[in-house]
Amino acid sequence: FFFVFLHLPYLFATMASAACTTVDDEDTRHIHSSNTVESENLRSRRKWRKTTYHPLILTPKYSIFIRSGLFIVGICFGTMHRVLSFAFPRSPSIRVKHTAKLRRAVSNNMGFNPLVSSIPCQKKYKFPATVTTTSLFSTASSPLSQSYDVIIIGGGHAGTEAATASARTGARTLLLTQKTSTLGELSCNPSIGGIGKGHLVREIDALQGVMGEVADASGIHFRMLNRRKGPAVRGPRGQMDRDLYKMNMQAVLLGDSENGLEKYENLDVLEASAEDLLLEEGEGIESLAPFADPLQNDAASTTSSSGEEQRVQTAKSLSSTAANASHRRARIRGVLAIDPSTGSRLEIESSAVVLTTGTFLRGVLMIGRERYSGGRHLRDSEEVEPPSIGLALTLERFGFPLGRLKTGTPARLDGRTIDWDGCKIQPSERPAQPFSHVRQSRGEEPPMAAVGRLIDCYQTATNEATHKLVTDYAHLLPEYDGMDGKGNGPRYCPSIYKKVERFAERKSHNSFLEPEGLNTHIVYPNGMSGPYPEEIQLQIFRTMKGLENVEIIRPGYDVEYDFVNPRVLTHTLETKAIAGLYLAGQICGTTGYEEAGAQGIVAGANAGRAAGAAYRGEEAPEPFVLGRDEAYIGVLIDDLVTKGTLEPYRMFTSRAEYRISLRADNADLRLTGKGAEYGLVTDPERLAALDMRETMITDNVERLRKFKLFVTEWAARGGSDIMGGDAMNRPGRESHKKSAEEVLGMPHVTLKHVEEVMAAVHDEQKTQQQQQLSQNEDEAIINNEESIECFIPTPSSVYDTVEASVKYKSYVVRQEKDIESWRKAQGARIPPNIIYNHSIMPTFSKEEIEKLNRFKPTTFAEASQISGLTPQSLVYLYHHVMKLNKESKRKSESVDGAIATANGKM
Repeated sequence: FFFVFLHLPYLFATMASAACTTVDDEDTRHIHSSNTVESENLRSRRKWRKTTYHPLILTPKYSIFIRSGLFIVGICFGTMHRVLSFAFPRSPSIRVKHTAKLRRAVSNNMGFNPLVSSIPCQKKYKFPATVTTTSLFSTASSPLSQSYDVIIIGGGHAGTEAATASARTGARTLLLTQKTSTLGELSCNPSIGGIGKGHLVREIDALQGVMGEVADASGIHFRMLNRRKGPAVRGPRGQMDRDLYKMNMQAVLLGDSENGLEKYENLDVLEASAEDLLLEEGEGIESLAPFADPLQNDAASTTSSSGEEQRVQTAKSLSSTAANASHRRARIRGVLAIDPSTGSRLEIESSAVVLTTGTFLRGVLMIGRERYSGGRHLRDSEEVEPPSIGLALTLERFGFPLGRLKTGTPARLDGRTIDWDGCKIQPSERPAQPFSHVRQSRGEEPPMAAVGRLIDCYQTATNEATHKLVTDYAHLLPEYDGMDGKGNGPRYCPSIYKKVERFAERKSHNSFLEPEGLNTHIVYPNGMSGPYPEEIQLQIFRTMKGLENVEIIRPGYDVEYDFVNPRVLTHTLETKAIAGLYLAGQICGTTGYEEAGAQGIVAGANAGRAAGAAYRGEEAPEPFVLGRDEAYIGVLIDDLVTKGTLEPYRMFTSRAEYRISLRADNADLRLTGKGAEYGLVTDPERLAALDMRETMITDNVERLRKFKLFVTEWAARGGSDIMGGDAMNRPGRESHKKSAEEVLGMPHVTLKHVEEVMAAVHDEQKTQQQQQLSQNEDEAIINNEESIECFIPTPSSVYDTVEASVKYKSYVVRQEKDIESWRKAQGARIPPNIIYNHSIMPTFSKEEIEKLNRFKPTTFAEASQISGLTPQSLVYLYHHVMKLNKESKRKSESVDGAIATANGKM
């Protein structure tokens, strides 16, 4: 410190006499030397330069003498200061004040590298048994002393779901965001849903989350992915209008007076920057928002429940406050924020905080070799939103296992410069499938579909020329902090460079051109992220069909950020070390809007239930935990907190062992009732819609069960190929009857096929009845005979659910047996010489083969803890090992028999 202080005059004198010269980067000069043609508007926007200062007054000879002298003087002053500090020690409050200055300097990025994790904070010392209040900033001048039950930090997809979920439980909730104008921003891909992800959105909606409703209101292109496959793996997906999505989300949270919308009940939104957490520290300190242990008073309940129910009850018990007392070192007292308009410090009290920092936790943005601090770029602007430094340092101080992940967003293209005729069109589906269960129960399409304002997306692809540029300019990609400079990015949403590197045998990769809205020319090229210098990005795009003359509106970039390994969380997403602190979203190592929203709704619900009950003086509530057999949300959270993750986690249907039961079409049947039980679902219309759907499904399945025909008649009316082939017409089958439910359970038979036969039979019966009534009208009146009603097909709102529940009935039983046998085999050993490759295990993914070869598990219990290994693959591995064991035993017995025979002859 003294050396730097004494050195300042010299530095000022040097810089005052400096001449500023801009020098192109060596790699940029390399680009200039290549025979490439740049558009004029691209040249005018080039901004990645370096500035070099040349001292003209002091020569290097004198500079060395002066710096050496200043260094010696600084050492002398520093030694005197250390001796005096031991003689006259300072009080802890002064130490905190000095630490606060350092934290402010770091958070303002004043000459400190935000990536340096070793910046000194408070000295580590054993925490006292008594409670001490910690605040890293002086708050004497704070004008705000407002208190809430729950504070949500971050207004992204996790933050908005957490805030609204907390508010629905009745908790007084505050959403803290750097800019209210960015609430509901789609930072990367302007789409919601997809395979696995669409299931999460439907489940969020079933719990009365806001993502599904807002997506319906903002969607301009809808498709059901995997429609040719079974209902269990079909995923609804919608392309959003960015401006509409943000506007509709803000209307939900903040209200819209023009349209008569009030702000979300129990929710306040404050535009401020969260600088740090307010904590009360102490070993084993009691939580201000505790959870009860459900097994404490009902220990016998687990013995009579199924395997998955026991797992959920155990997870709830381990999430209780008492179960984590030994891990607890502090509890939440509130949040320290900075008012951006005045710069004043705001100390806001609460008993729970949900941290949803996204990519802002010590975030660094990268284009080519350029690095600069930030969480993300503001849309259509070069301005960046600042990273969160103080929160990262606090998590580090409490021993949270931090790592670095990266993600990327591609360049945005000018749609007016795209040759759309050279691309393959992808129209939206009609009728469009909504995400909202309430809208579905009304029989409504999403608004833009109803008024005919849906758009088309387009498909193009890379080629060998694209791949050559991607490889040739790989040396210009950023150097990351994670994975030895390679960066730890999403495996299943890789950059174009990673695609070309991993799949060198492929000659092309698809890219989908997705317009970002109804009133913009900006196009999102899905699948083409790559943070090359802007000039190289343009060259890469112009090698693709339809993009030969394309112009870039904004270059793509990568962001690298801190995340917390989620194994330090409970199933409520509360941290074990700090009571009342919850994490949700990308801070937990996931990637994607849908995964973030799913975590947000669970974290917000639990924070709101616990903190709200504490404020009202009620008994501690039971944790809200979803089982793996109840929801993909349950699968997501269980995977994170039990296995952890070392790379960005993405949801797939293959991750769920109960995926036959966890379909997108029945999310409300699985979750809405439970949401109402835990105070998350409060909308009367949603509950009425659930009752109506349950009744309609039961009635339609019962109708299928009661309707019966001879098998030969089924074949004659529906076609033998569809209704069972030649087996239907075998001799002796004439007297055998089958119900419509049984016929629907056959392969290739759809509900539409069955109902066509049922409708034809009803029409014939109605015609016969009418003929009889016309001939014997007086007798019919006397007997008061009822006429046969017209056959009404299954309504579209329950069609998929009725069909799937019938077709998957036998598979669900088999699924339960497979899972139960697998769980009993957890202790079985895996042979050490087993070979993992695709020829032996063709159904395994590349990730699974890679991780099995890396970790070499010795038991199935160890294998089940490997992140990325799906339940289906574990069951396959189990059967494979059992088969190997049988073959080995049979060979051993044959050898023993041969030896015994030989001995007998001797």
